[in-house]
Amino acid sequence: MDEAVPRWDPGSAAVRDDQLGAYDRMRSTCPIAASNRGVTFFRHADVVAAANDPERFSSAVSERRSVPNSIDPPEHARWRALVDRFFDAERMAALEPRVQRIAEAVVESVPRGSAVDAVTEIGRPLAVTAQTDWLGWHGAERRLLDWMDANHAATRSGDRQRMAAVAAAFDEIVAEQVDRRRSLGDKAPDDPTTELVRSSFDGRPLTDQEVVSILRNWTAGDLGSVAAAIGVVCHFVATNPDVQADLRAGIGDEAAAVDEMLRLDDPFLTNRRVTTEAVDVGGYRLPAGTHVVVNWASANRDEEVFGDPDGYRPIDHASSNVVYGTGIHVCPGRPLATLELVSTLRALLDATTSLDLASGADAVRETDPVGGWRHLPIVVH
Repeated sequence: MDEAVPRWDPGSAAVRDDQLGAYDRMRSTCPIAASNRGVTFFRHADVVAAANDPERFSSAVSERRSVPNSIDPPEHARWRALVDRFFDAERMAALEPRVQRIAEAVVESVPRGSAVDAVTEIGRPLAVTAQTDWLGWHGAERRLLDWMDANHAATRSGDRQRMAAVAAAFDEIVAEQVDRRRSLGDKAPDDPTTELVRSSFDGRPLTDQEVVSILRNWTAGDLGSVAAAIGVVCHFVATNPDVQADLRAGIGDEAAAVDEMLRLDDPFLTNRRVTTEAVDVGGYRLPAGTHVVVNWASANRDEEVFGDPDGYRPIDHASSNVVYGTGIHVCPGRPLATLELVSTLRALLDATTSLDLASGADAVRETDPVGGWRHLPIVVH
């Protein structure tokens, strides 16, 4: 246990050129590896164990308090009780027709027979339009699309000051929506943003900072995540004609299919934790205060759990799939994300006869700290 944890460089050219391959290689040789970001857990068992042990692996990693992501038990459960009700089955069922209409409109706008970028011309418009419609942020679409471009550029740059400035700019967008509803009082629109503004926690009204933090979690991360996920889904469907044919014929559960596509090429790479006491993982001892990176993308390809990591078996793999995390911090917005992704897939298949990769146009992978595709030229007919 006294042996030093092996080192690796998640930002190296070799990793950036083939993220999933790098994770596969690391997982087979090093259960954990250290870098300037912390100690990365690659194996499914270690990732799941850490995510389900908030007492020893705290989520209070950042100086910036994020509600509820950075909050530990017992307070966390009370926040999740507030947040989770916005994504319950009844609300999602009522929202489904609106999301489906939005997906159909986005797909209808896509030209047939010529190359279009599945991420920027389908994924981003769908993500922004669906989110603004749900939250009641009508009119903010262009601003949010511009912010997504700035956020992606800042994230890829690795410049902390630039990323902080982009985060602050997003908080301004959110704060404007909150301020509007505060000022309108009883005349505020009937939407989830207004409901959140009027919510309480532990018998007191939410502060503006808490409302903004929750809305930031619902939007800032989800906009890019849904767009990236749509790219992954489009790539899989385009490169697996048998699965595409089955889905067009109504064979198989669409939600399970989407989850499995994302497991194979998880665009949500990592989350952070910090140890609260000394822990033993993978034959190494990590002291209290060690920053940990749980690598969901690697865990989702662990041969010990899934056999062939590239094998497509939606039903068999569903119970072990950690695309949306696991444990107390499992993504609260999963029902909405699934609704958006299934609606997009359904709209694409219903309105077309084929979906293929565009010949002669280069697809571009995203790079750490995000996954999936940056650009994915496809052709629909």
